Amino acid sequence: MKTLIIFLFSLAPTLLWAQNVPDSTDMFYRHLDLNEVVVSGMAGETKLKNSSAPITLVTDQQLRQRAATNLIDAIALQPGVSQLTTGGAISKPVIRGLGYNRLLTITNGVRQEGQQWGDEHGIEVDANSVGSVEILRGPASLMYGSDALAGVLLLRPAAILPQGTMRLNAGSEYQTNNGLFGYTLNFAGHEGDFVWDARWSQKLAHAYKNKYDGYVPGSQFREHSGSLMLGLNQRWGYSHLTLSHYQLTPGIVEGERDAVTGELEHAADLKTYGRTLPYQRVTHNKAVLENHFYVGEGNVKATLGYQQNRRKEFEESMDEPGLHLLLHTMTYDARYTSGDIDGWKFTGGVGGMWQRSLNKGDEFLIPAYRLFDVGLFAMAQKEIGRWSLSGGLRYDHRSLHSEGLIDDGAERFADFSRDFSALSGSVGAVFHISPSMNARVNLAHGFRAPNLSELGSNGEHEGTLRYEVGNAQLKAEHSWQLDLGLDLSSRYVSGTLALFANRIDNFIFARRTAEVLEPGLMTFRYTQGDARLLGFEASVDVHPIHCLHWENTFSLVDARLMHQPADTRYLPFTPPARWTSDVKVELTHNARTLNNAYVSAGLECYLRQSHCYLADGTETPTPSYTLVNLAAGTDILLRGGRKLCELSVTVSNLFDRAYQSHLSRLKYADLNAATGRMGVFNMGRNVTFKLLFPVEI
Repeated sequence: MKTLIIFLFSLAPTLLWAQNVPDSTDMFYRHLDLNEVVVSGMAGETKLKNSSAPITLVTDQQLRQRAATNLIDAIALQPGVSQLTTGGAISKPVIRGLGYNRLLTITNGVRQEGQQWGDEHGIEVDANSVGSVEILRGPASLMYGSDALAGVLLLRPAAILPQGTMRLNAGSEYQTNNGLFGYTLNFAGHEGDFVWDARWSQKLAHAYKNKYDGYVPGSQFREHSGSLMLGLNQRWGYSHLTLSHYQLTPGIVEGERDAVTGELEHAADLKTYGRTLPYQRVTHNKAVLENHFYVGEGNVKATLGYQQNRRKEFEESMDEPGLHLLLHTMTYDARYTSGDIDGWKFTGGVGGMWQRSLNKGDEFLIPAYRLFDVGLFAMAQKEIGRWSLSGGLRYDHRSLHSEGLIDDGAERFADFSRDFSALSGSVGAVFHISPSMNARVNLAHGFRAPNLSELGSNGEHEGTLRYEVGNAQLKAEHSWQLDLGLDLSSRYVSGTLALFANRIDNFIFARRTAEVLEPGLMTFRYTQGDARLLGFEASVDVHPIHCLHWENTFSLVDARLMHQPADTRYLPFTPPARWTSDVKVELTHNARTLNNAYVSAGLECYLRQSHCYLADGTETPTPSYTLVNLAAGTDILLRGGRKLCELSVTVSNLFDRAYQSHLSRLKYADLNAATGRMGVFNMGRNVTFKLLFPVEI
């Protein structure tokens, strides 16, 4: 709380001073005016300045300049965003302390449906295929139904090229710590009414290292993906068909150590790019048909999607999986958005999904199940003078049936059915104090039905070092969240401040018990209780001259269970308070050879996290740590000003700090008897080189 007060008092004078600084159209003023940015995280497209819910936009350039091993790693430093990690390849998004099935990822207009309830697999999306990311913080059940309790990551593809244009892009990167090598090839065009976008990407890495553990066995991975978009763009609208394939083959970090030396045990070359037992293979195939039709002053958007997610775990055999989960998902969404009607804009529609999950292996974690849900929603927006008002309601119904299973003569899974229904909605307002300053307020009610892992799991969760047991009597979660915000954009300073208070009834979580259901594994059972989360995100970007930016962000969330003693007071896996500070100097503009050159230096400071769920050793406190990063980049031009390539170099964790993220599952691996340190540490110093070659045809 002391940190919060100090930061807010230091922020306030800056915002007030910036409000009194006159704007300018000076040719050297290059700061992006976010008030004019169009986002689509809510109903249809709207200007960011008119959104009452807090939304952050991550641009294509920001994604390209970020050193990361996966997409979530690339956006994890955005205000209010964290990542839950397992090794080098697997990152799961967390928004304001909430993740898993409380957060939706939308790609190509449909919700990404894999096995997002689990810890040891991330988002099955090729980072190279993402043109920009919209991060909606807070309940978004109004537009997306169940599972959008924490917020939404909206992954938008690159924009359609202008008519008569074809472009070929080739990119490559290399990372020194884990020997990561990746490349991507992209061919896109727009000829007549026909548009297309084809991409192939591949990435492979050996084990990563840090100065405490050396190389970490099982942290190697291989990834490949391909996608093809074909479509028609005409006066009546557009119709796009997107087909994609994604496969990730990561090792599983077990963290077992020699009892005497404390060294991590391994049975293969630590610098191998190949498979070593145990490992996973996650395959995700998807087909999406997006249709957009203009109807008078409004439009109709209809989206159909099919996804097949196949997850295999190989423990004893290189070719025969033990755990094998196969998930089929069909999603549907149809909505109408009106044109301007006396300052009003209306959106209404229907959406939902059907799922079928099967167990194809001889080991089991969750039961096979069938699921169907449907939601009806309506939303209205209104401009009144300096006010932008919005609100809406949604009704959802979800039915699921879990199939019983007898394994070795005993009941492994019970046969049961559950139905969940809920009414959700939101109401919000934006007051445009001036052309450069806006104040926001939003009140939202969200809902989430329990997933099948929480309701019916009964088995070893290999990648998390634990045995999980579900609870078929769990109730749906319901939340009320209030958001308050202030933002400005001026010649010399831009900044945002977003405060939130979230009350969640029937919050579901897994707690460790003293039971030993499988030797060598911790036992976790799902339970629930009422929770409240308070926090804020703040950012200030100071640019006193055209070539200098000094950006600071601070994120804090305090997440507690209601009416609990000290050892069970805090929600498990709550991210610590974080301060980031980056100084970027733009060296050249409109140069002949090295254009748009820049250098930057940054800090990531994570405060000590002592607000832990301590009962039964579920969690332990995590000390503070600070990481220092450096980066530089430039466009290299040929004669005549044609761009040859983009080059960037990033040094992450410059001083090779040994640390454990509070949200790393590997923090709870075996004790090192020689040093007394528990678990496996995160990646050490890493240098990333990136090259991108754009070719206009």
